[in-house]
Amino acid sequence: MEAIEIARKLAALGQAKDACTAYGLAIQQGADPMEQMEAAAYILQNGGDYRVSYGCFVGLYNQGLFREDILPLMEAVFYEPNIKMLRSRYERNCKRLAKYPYLFRRDFVPFEELPVRFFPYDDHNGYVPFYRKEGRFGEFVNFGETVISRNFFKDLDKPVLAADVYSQYELEYLNDNVRRSEDIGRENHVYLHYTDWGVFCSYLQCLNVRKLLESRKLVFLIEDEIEQYPIDFKEKFGIDYSQYSVKPIGIREVNKLIWHTQLSTHNGGDFFNEVFDAHPNLLCMPSVMMSNVEEEVGKVRAMLNDCGSVREALQRILNWPGYLIQDLYHMRDRTDKDLMVALFLSQKTAICCMQADARIVPALFLQPHFYNIVYSLRVDGANRTVLEAKNYEEIHQSPIFRNFKYIKTFTPMRRFTTSHGASVRFMYHEALNADDKEKGSTKTVVSDAVMERILNRSFMIDPEDRLYKDGILVRLEDGKLNPKATFRALAAFLDLPYTESMEMCSEGGVPVPYLGGCGDGYAPGFNPRKIYNTYDKYVNDNERYFIEYFLRDAYEYYGYDFHYYDGAAVDEAKCEELIKGFTTIDHYIKETWLKVFREGEVTSEEGKRVDGVLEQLVQQKALDEYVQGYTRSRIANTKILLEGLRFVNKNGQPLHMMPMLKLDKELLEQPLYH
Repeated sequence: MEAIEIARKLAALGQAKDACTAYGLAIQQGADPMEQMEAAAYILQNGGDYRVSYGCFVGLYNQGLFREDILPLMEAVFYEPNIKMLRSRYERNCKRLAKYPYLFRRDFVPFEELPVRFFPYDDHNGYVPFYRKEGRFGEFVNFGETVISRNFFKDLDKPVLAADVYSQYELEYLNDNVRRSEDIGRENHVYLHYTDWGVFCSYLQCLNVRKLLESRKLVFLIEDEIEQYPIDFKEKFGIDYSQYSVKPIGIREVNKLIWHTQLSTHNGGDFFNEVFDAHPNLLCMPSVMMSNVEEEVGKVRAMLNDCGSVREALQRILNWPGYLIQDLYHMRDRTDKDLMVALFLSQKTAICCMQADARIVPALFLQPHFYNIVYSLRVDGANRTVLEAKNYEEIHQSPIFRNFKYIKTFTPMRRFTTSHGASVRFMYHEALNADDKEKGSTKTVVSDAVMERILNRSFMIDPEDRLYKDGILVRLEDGKLNPKATFRALAAFLDLPYTESMEMCSEGGVPVPYLGGCGDGYAPGFNPRKIYNTYDKYVNDNERYFIEYFLRDAYEYYGYDFHYYDGAAVDEAKCEELIKGFTTIDHYIKETWLKVFREGEVTSEEGKRVDGVLEQLVQQKALDEYVQGYTRSRIANTKILLEGLRFVNKNGQPLHMMPMLKLDKELLEQPLYH
């Protein structure tokens, strides 16, 4: 029985809730137009999800169907109850703009004659426009969408110019991140060009211009007024900005964070840091441990709280610019974000190439580093596979991140088997080189890196997650093999100008030395040699086959070819066979963990302290049992993964692949890596 028939029977029985669900399913399954109209009307009338009806009505109307019924219904249900609010907002905005000196038109269109109506969709500033002359609905728009959609700051030789910006978030972004002309001693307004006066007026129903006008940074140019760009303010308004001296960057001017995320260990994060180092529009330092960031912020906060005067603060906080200390001391509602910005502004490394009179406020470029990223996997009550990572919970809960108004996120990725081999190599050498104080620490052992690798799906995100809402994934191989195309595209995504500094790898403005014959070790800068290193000493083919199979969806999505997985079906028996062959990772686990067992107190089965040969046998037995625990855990996790690579976060939200940075084919220097 089809969903529409089930829905009708449930409706006839008075089971409205279940009928709404069935009608919604019928719409999803592509019922014919008459049935869709029936379903949408029933859902709307009987307390179902109005958004289903809304979307269905819009789709049918734009197909030219049932127009004489749909538009009056949409107006009565969605538009007219909100018309008072829309009119009031429009009139307030017109009144404010009529007094604003840098809008040169005053012939605002009467509300009833506006060419675009906005039908509210939800309570989150979402609307669907209706173009009256064309007789059609447009695409859904959320004026508060926290996404910077274009490269506003591509060219800073002249004042910023942008056309038809209708996003409230982007308008505030421009207003907040372009410095005042008075603060940099030269004309630096944001020129907003609107190509149609009537459309501009229409959008005033949904925008809020009050705060945008307070600093008088914006200049509105309508239609042919674009010819005035850029305006000579001295000649036209008698304002000579050259008489103002350049002011240092204020702590609260910095409100944009570029979060360079750590997908996992050894993904080339340092390389990306070195490329963005010395960018004139960034506060940038090498990767820092997240724990160290929080510790330093806490120290500065405690010190300021202990100081009884500005003088005492200046005496105790050495080597900081005095204005930063004074600003922080008097900032009684200071946040952890304020303290971190001040920390960066105080570091010569971070500001080494910052331009004092830059047109835009520098963004804070941060890569909070973790010793390792470990995900746990569980099945919830709805039989969904849940992924959780303590590390990223720390970031989500951190007030440092929450208090940035604008966040751009990018995540480097490296071929998983290559990254895995490099991680095992690093962990093993760390264990060998650990000093006496560290011996026996679980930080200096090789962990179950194969399972950590396949469970670490940091490339999967909740698209509505604030920290990833405006995020992109970029492949290390692209950065190494096609740096021109990669970093031009990445700069555009991050809304930065592409600069000469991005063509050199440096730390604190000092070029990273290029080492040609570096063996198996360091391959700095744009040297692509490490891309092709397979680390055969640290990973075997069983382990690589296993990794490729359980990350096969990511391989396909991000353009990596399989080198080890042969495309064959994999079941529990095959998994157990592969796990038995994890001889390389198990060797390094045993070798490094043996040190831990040797330094712990070992007892016999009777609970007595043992020594000599017997002690070694007990230690070996304990170690063997420990590694067997890894084997049991591997088998248990693979049983879950064999059910399908579908995951949710702890809130039950489905996880999706992070979008990948797209490169301009015309800029490619070498074929794309696969």
